Amino acid sequence: MARVKDDPGKPRKERSENAARRRQQLLNATLRSIVQNGLGRTTLATVATEAGLSQGVAVFYFQSKAGLLTEALREHYRRYQENWQSALAAAGEDPLDQLLAVIRADFDPSVCNSDALAIWFAYWGEQSSTPEFAEISAEYDTERAQAIRDICQRLLAGRTAPDPGRLAEWIDGFTDAFWQRLHLYPTTETAENAIVSTFDLVRHLLPDLGDRIRV
Repeated sequence: MARVKDDPGKPRKERSENAARRRQQLLNATLRSIVQNGLGRTTLATVATEAGLSQGVAVFYFQSKAGLLTEALREHYRRYQENWQSALAAAGEDPLDQLLAVIRADFDPSVCNSDALAIWFAYWGEQSSTPEFAEISAEYDTERAQAIRDICQRLLAGRTAPDPGRLAEWIDGFTDAFWQRLHLYPTTETAENAIVSTFDLVRHLLPDLGDRIRV
């Protein structure tokens, strides 16, 4: 198969920018194809059609369907990571403000919408049979989990209970459950209710801070 090349007459920077743009175009198309066709029925052909590019271009940049799906999962996690890290950075130094900001970020429309949730659950359903998906998930999830544990550690400094690690696990488990509810019951469950309920959980676990916990 002939390999697709950039125009050698273009400056190196422009060729590099064009390559990055096409690569991103294919990743975006992959995520859209997963929403429309499911993970199993997403192929190089469906992605190329969705991107408006030839299948040869998809092969040139990602070599195979497996390579394309793996990089698309990284892209999906990257967007999620940028969202919560930006929220955390904007929250200031107070650990309670940081914790509430990370919770809000989990239900931000940019990362918590019907399409995004469909993509998450499609990939998670394949982790047991696709080690690459599990490895990517572990990499990004571990970083976020550690960030929440660090926040809880500072928030609970000097306290004997609850245990910071347990608090972090409870909050993560609670928000994960709401993601599942939002995915399964999109007409009755809302992100706003998920935030209010998770804040109520934090208020229940840390009653002395309840006056500061507002949606």
